[in-house]
Amino acid sequence: MKFKKILTIGVDVSSLDNEHWGKIDALADKRINILKDSPKIIEELSDADCLLVAFGIPVTKEMINVAPNLKYIGVLATAYGKIDIVYAKEKNIPVFNIADYSTEAVAEFSIAIILENIRQLEEGKQRGRVGNYSEEGLKAREIRGSIFAVIGLGSIGKRIAEIVYGFGADVRYWSRQQKDVPFKYQDVDTLIAEADFISLNLAQTPETENFLNKKRIQNFKSGAIIVSTVPMELVDINALMERLAIGDITFIFDHSDEVSEEIMVKLSQFKNCIIYPPMAYITDEAKIRKQKIFIENIENFLKGFPTNQVN
Repeated sequence: MKFKKILTIGVDVSSLDNEHWGKIDALADKRINILKDSPKIIEELSDADCLLVAFGIPVTKEMINVAPNLKYIGVLATAYGKIDIVYAKEKNIPVFNIADYSTEAVAEFSIAIILENIRQLEEGKQRGRVGNYSEEGLKAREIRGSIFAVIGLGSIGKRIAEIVYGFGADVRYWSRQQKDVPFKYQDVDTLIAEADFISLNLAQTPETENFLNKKRIQNFKSGAIIVSTVPMELVDINALMERLAIGDITFIFDHSDEVSEEIMVKLSQFKNCIIYPPMAYITDEAKIRKQKIFIENIENFLKGFPTNQVN
């Protein structure tokens, strides 16, 4: 079985190796690639039976309605918050993501950016580059003995918890369901108010948007470091800027490519808001797993044994 037409939206050619593009082409009579802002999206959707989208590309009710032949929607990412999976299910169109391919990459990145911050590694490197080998004025703190909150104990959150547990942190978590883990479960609002470090690891859904609302942001412990490797829709950005202006917390995130330029300009004015490119998932190992799962999802669907269906 093959698809008649695979349409990709926003999937850059460099996102997949030539070998994997070849595998995709073998699964369809033809493939059309278009940019995320192409005026031809509706036209190309009209006869597509397979839709593949990059991370952050919306698939709306309106788009689904103009694609009567659509049988498959695949996202080249773990997150699928921009896809209307409920309406897709109503139309009997399965949606597939790439689960767990970047668990280790994101977990290690989260710990790395915390250590970079609390150990003043950038300051140290800058001094070393100019021949200043003095430690005068450097300050640091340890993860050991701190209250480390993991919000969302999925695969990434769990791995982060495991790593910082090894550091000797007092690891606590909140998740929609309690898990059989050696970490303390705590009410989310109490946890947020008590934590020295907070790692936000929830998937973006209608229920999690503005999860870090004004009340929760106001309740951050003075001196807290908050790390977010999830879409910024989970954060009340205006409330965050109000708290950043006080200067007693640090907020670190990497989903900068999804935030409007206007907001990014405002956030970048705060020295205690540390901004990275969307790089948490980038490792050689993660890229190999990502491509492999993406292709296998399509192949398994066509074989009648779907994998990683989210609706």
